[in-house]
Amino acid sequence: MIAERSDEEWFSSLPKTGGIYRLINGTMSDRSQDERISAVIALGESADPRAVRPLMDCCGDTDALIRQHATDALFKLRSGRAVRVLIERLKDKREHLVTRERAAAALAAIRSYSAIEGLRDLYSDKDVEPALRSFVAEELQRIPERSDIR
Repeated sequence: MIAERSDEEWFSSLPKTGGIYRLINGTMSDRSQDERISAVIALGESADPRAVRPLMDCCGDTDALIRQHATDALFKLRSGRAVRVLIERLKDKREHLVTRERAAAALAAIRSYSAIEGLRDLYSDKDVEPALRSFVAEELQRIPERSDIR
């Protein structure tokens, strides 16, 4: 899998001006799984809005680990543009529970109206696994009931 890096090595590997495009290219399916995962993680750490679209694409990948890391990266970026694909990950009953939970956490972090509605819809579905419903309930409780919801 991916070797552990020190904080300094990790920071120095983050994209600089044109590096974001190398990372985006690194997510392509013709790369090794390790290369792709490293690129997805770095995109999540980049805080670059250009990373959102390729990470959304990775959420639909055939590789479950790529989808999981892409969902986690989108959690870090907290972009409202990702709400639709995060809801898809959350509601996909074939998806791994960890990825579904990360999608729920990302939606709660985004806090847009559509993100919260996606969480509420899943919570109200009685056919959803109890563990996931419980996780979604906890995420919903963390969202303040104030007017700062986007």
